Amino acid sequence: MDAADLAARIVARAAARGVTIAIAESLTGGLVAETLVRTPGASVVLRLGVVAYATEMKQRVLHVPAQLLAERGAVDPDVAIWMARGVRQLAALDRSACTIGVGTTGVAGPGAQDDHPPGEFHIGIEVETTHGLDASATSHVVRGDREAVRHAALTAALEALDAALERTDLVMHSESTT
Repeated sequence: MDAADLAARIVARAAARGVTIAIAESLTGGLVAETLVRTPGASVVLRLGVVAYATEMKQRVLHVPAQLLAERGAVDPDVAIWMARGVRQLAALDRSACTIGVGTTGVAGPGAQDDHPPGEFHIGIEVETTHGLDASATSHVVRGDREAVRHAALTAALEALDAALERTDLVMHSESTT
């Protein structure tokens, strides 16, 4: 399934379940949110998209702990989880809530960053469930130029969102029932 089809599936499934989504992106530079937004009806489920490309923005805007960034750098699975958590919390600023937060961080290339090779990226996800919050990350290394890496990260983020929508214990925050 290509990214556009996967995005359409995500938007339809999230809208039908009343699930809301927020995206925090670094190496993908807005590509995940943009792909979702191309789908009619995305406004029902997509609450927020943030591009926090600079490390200090990950800390200041998304509240990734400074100590974590100092110890491991921005290219780390725990940083991706904190990005997902931070954007999910930002999306709830209006005293509403957000069910799923997704974070993307990595090295698109062409060179390495902080001893991480080009093509390394991490996808973090935090979901609000009826049992509490659940967070996880996946780590990937792919070969290719910047665009190939960014598109691999896009696909991985959409696949993580799609997998999260398989859960039966997600908390509903949208008014949609279509």
